[in-house]
Amino acid sequence: MANDIDCVILWVDGSDKKWLDEKNKYLPDNEKIEFDDDEERFRDFGILKYLFRGIEINAEWFRKVFFVTCGQIPCWLNIHHPKLVLVDHRDFIPAEYLPTFNSHTIELNLHRINGLSQKFVYFNDDMFILKRMSPKDFFRGDQPCDAAILNAFAIQKNEKDFRFLMPINDIEIINKHFDKRKVLKKYWYKYFNIKYGTNVLRTVCLMPWRHFTGFTINHMPYSIKKEYLEELWNKEAEILHRTCLHKFRNSNDVNIWLVMYWQFAKGDFHPRSPKIGFLTKVSDEKEHNREVYSHIIKQKTKLICINDNVSTGYSSIVKTELNQAFQKIYPDKSSFEI
Repeated sequence: MANDIDCVILWVDGSDKKWLDEKNKYLPDNEKIEFDDDEERFRDFGILKYLFRGIEINAEWFRKVFFVTCGQIPCWLNIHHPKLVLVDHRDFIPAEYLPTFNSHTIELNLHRINGLSQKFVYFNDDMFILKRMSPKDFFRGDQPCDAAILNAFAIQKNEKDFRFLMPINDIEIINKHFDKRKVLKKYWYKYFNIKYGTNVLRTVCLMPWRHFTGFTINHMPYSIKKEYLEELWNKEAEILHRTCLHKFRNSNDVNIWLVMYWQFAKGDFHPRSPKIGFLTKVSDEKEHNREVYSHIIKQKTKLICINDNVSTGYSSIVKTELNQAFQKIYPDKSSFEI
């Protein structure tokens, strides 16, 4: 049934002085602690309203929209909308983890939100709907829709020497609980599916390895069954607990991708083409940004995720240009706006 699928949106206004003062209180003073406090993790380009407009026009079938923040509310939001549920971190995250500036902590506790459906789609605030979508784009029956494409992970560092180890931490847990060869044999038609196109070659090339080496990151709105978050807390409470104790992203964390990988390993998913969405970024490169804006305006895919790689000095320009692009496809206010 379409009306048993909820939408969950996480948002933070990183320019809010009160929030910034609170965040700065918890910044580690030990240089040996690896944490991620990059400005783009918290920057708001003022385009959140277009996510709500996209939901109202192209995915009105969502049962409820759970809007999760640390108590912040956009000035334009209609808090009395019948589908909208405002959720404060304090409403569902255990007190020992609060306050938190780590999105992994928020994600790993979503199953605790009161009234949340067993089936939900989790949106970051940089993910948007561009075209008409059906419930079957996210769930087929009780199965989440996704693309299980094998990959090989490598350790990466960003400009600030933060090691991006979360996918490796996630896959270590998957290998602890699942036998790759048995999974591929049992669900071969889901792992070698024609909907993945040439991406199937990745899986074929990685077949000789006995253990899972990773999955391709489909950084689009995540179709999640709440029961698997609960199951992971039952089976791997220690690592989830350690992650949630970190006030900021830490290289020793696990993240929401672990839940996706868990669904893959259990074979509880319906194959979906990765071309349903477009993962991109805005940066200081004007020509590339124009391609992003064109993709939005021409509505080339059903979904788009726009990562932030903009320097502080150029952010106001990108903010204006992004708003202009979205305004062309969603010019009218939604009922989620005052």
